[in-house]
Amino acid sequence: MSNVTPTDEKYVYDGRINISQTDLDGKIIYVNNMFCELSGYSRDEIIGNTHAIVRHPSMPKAVFAKMWEHLKGGRTWNGLVKNLRKDGAYYWMDLEIIPTRDDKTNEITGYISVGKPASSKDIAENEELYAKMLEAE
Repeated sequence: MSNVTPTDEKYVYDGRINISQTDLDGKIIYVNNMFCELSGYSRDEIIGNTHAIVRHPSMPKAVFAKMWEHLKGGRTWNGLVKNLRKDGAYYWMDLEIIPTRDDKTNEITGYISVGKPASSKDIAENEELYAKMLEAE
């Protein structure tokens, strides 16, 4: 399958930003229309699931382990992920995931992910890196 997401800057700035929000356990509680459009899933199919619903099998487990280490430590995580659409195609996202906090206690209450289509250059670099990481798993 091919990359279905255009990667030019015009596409990104034409409102093509992918947003999702999860609870502490990673269950999705909100997605914007772009998330649904890119993934091929309806909002009803996504809400209540984890992002594993779109996880591509060629993504190394170590990427997600590092991501959760950052997030549970209260830090923002940035990285590229290859996602699997409902129809079997895939798309690459350049993500920033931010812990959300309770205003009074400052405790982490969940996470917000904001993504844009990844650049061709970043995809090429990460495909090579991820292939090496998968070999090591």
